[in-house]
Amino acid sequence: MRGFVSDDLHGAFNEAHAIAKGTKCQQFLFSLSLNPPPWEQVSTDAFERAADAAEERLGLEGQPRAIVFHEKEGRRHAHVVWSRIDTENMRAINLPHYKRKLTSLSKEIYLEHGWELPEGLRDPNLRDPLNFNRDEWQQALRAGRDPRELKQVFQQAWNRSDSAKAFGAALMENGFIIARGDRRGHVAVDYTGEVYAIAKYTGVRAKEVRGRLGDPAELKSVKDTKTALRDRLTPRLKEFSDRMRQKQAEERRPLKVEARALAKAHADERARLKAGQEQRWQEETAARQARLRPGLKGLLDLVTGKAHAVRAANAREAWEALKRDQAQKDQLITDQMKERRALQVRMDELRKAQIMERAKLDRTIGQVLDMKGRAALTQAEKNRERLKDYQANNPSPRQPKPPDRDHER
Repeated sequence: MRGFVSDDLHGAFNEAHAIAKGTKCQQFLFSLSLNPPPWEQVSTDAFERAADAAEERLGLEGQPRAIVFHEKEGRRHAHVVWSRIDTENMRAINLPHYKRKLTSLSKEIYLEHGWELPEGLRDPNLRDPLNFNRDEWQQALRAGRDPRELKQVFQQAWNRSDSAKAFGAALMENGFIIARGDRRGHVAVDYTGEVYAIAKYTGVRAKEVRGRLGDPAELKSVKDTKTALRDRLTPRLKEFSDRMRQKQAEERRPLKVEARALAKAHADERARLKAGQEQRWQEETAARQARLRPGLKGLLDLVTGKAHAVRAANAREAWEALKRDQAQKDQLITDQMKERRALQVRMDELRKAQIMERAKLDRTIGQVLDMKGRAALTQAEKNRERLKDYQANNPSPRQPKPPDRDHER
């Protein structure tokens, strides 16, 4: 924390909000995430140097700032938040081209530490094709699927097909049917009834989707497609899908319990370390304070300059003790991250296995839908053939000719 009167995070943000009310600024905070590669051991000092460099690039030097360290799935990263309000002039600090500046800084930090550059930093055109926003993430979670997995399904189906029929067949293998969206043109509906915009999940323009798939007006509406899916999807497959979800949840539960227990053990270790460091700090502070003699002896030390030398030595020792405590804390965090990553490897392996299991079920359901669709088509063709045979064997009586208008006149 820096530059706030409050000593807790919520109070600091409320303080920034209150100050911002004296301006017209609506977005009075600027948030930044510092995410080093998950396999790298990064010290607290390195995080702080990166935050300092970012605020220099952005023109936020000296602004109130809070840094929160966050650990998730064996990876340590930091969130940095600045107040944008310049209290002297009561205006918000402008942040022009901040994305370009921070991208450039990210590349410099990666090169400084000798880390392998991500694809997005190597070339601006090489972005992650599986990048997704919050809405896509929430939609995928409702359907019980990984959004990265979903985008892979759509993009692979698009890349290996050259026509609407081929693309529809490729999606059908994974349990999706193409339909006409209400406002988004071509969409896909899965067997749970979730709707996915094809342009968004394939990563191509709507115009290109229309060029390959044709006029969406020729397709069934989402409502009709959902009705057809409900009719086609057998209760047995639905029950099988529900059982798989339950089974996979049971498989994940022990690892989640172990992760929570490990997090608690790590928190207890850090609490003990913090308490020990605070006690040692108080004892060392008292020892340093005792070096300053009271009374006439202290006055004599002040006159001779000895008191100044003692204070300087105390300041150096205090600074070294502070760095020692920080290094000790960093080492504990590093050791704990190794334990957490070992657990994360097992969780990732289970996650991949479950994704493959769900994909297999999706293909099975897609094949069932496809077979039932073909069966319905075959039955319709049979009905048309029967109608032709009936009409050929039972000709309808000839209709009388219309009256001759000239004759009537």
